[in-house]
Amino acid sequence: MRLLLIEDDELLGEGLRDYLRAEGHVVDWARCLGATEAYRGEPFDAWLVDWQLPDGSGLDWLRGQRRRGDTTPALMLTARDQLQDRLLGLDGGADDYLVKPFAPEELSARLRAVCRRSAGAAGARVTFGDVTVDLEARCAWREGERAELTAREWAVLEALALRAGRIVGKAELESLVLGFDSVLASNAVEVHVSSLRRKLGRELVQTVRGMGYRIGGDAE
Repeated sequence: MRLLLIEDDELLGEGLRDYLRAEGHVVDWARCLGATEAYRGEPFDAWLVDWQLPDGSGLDWLRGQRRRGDTTPALMLTARDQLQDRLLGLDGGADDYLVKPFAPEELSARLRAVCRRSAGAAGARVTFGDVTVDLEARCAWREGERAELTAREWAVLEALALRAGRIVGKAELESLVLGFDSVLASNAVEVHVSSLRRKLGRELVQTVRGMGYRIGGDAE
């Protein structure tokens, strides 16, 4: 998944970034609200938002995103542990609320849960024809046989599976797979999609001509 971490604490931010990257996620780290402007319009699978930041309120930032119609899943990360704070955070647009200090393993599990709910998946496993994708174990099977996927192939599959039924443009898919600062070769997405089709069947990833790629939905 591609994640936007908004956190001003250097020690905590660095620890979360490194932990989540070790899990295979792409993490862009903004240390204040002003730094999020660099990511305006960029696609993310989820936001991790500290409440109290040097230049304002993370909750106010989140409310602004919701007013603009952005439904990206969001986890509020904060030391504010009172019931009223939790209610404000959840009613203000957070999909989950995690009180500091917390175990990174719990953050990771909650992150998977909110992204599954956002994608409309009832559990960790989602099925597309004869292919089963396990969003928690980060692996896939075809007709009961596990496919050996590279990290980049999995990232493409995960991005499409979390947006099942929706067309994902090539540029958006590139951003989700690599993030803000990385550069892909011009044909890298096509190469990874081709590999997924070879390993999981040609029918899994549909090409919608002139628009992008899709998993699920009616074939074009």
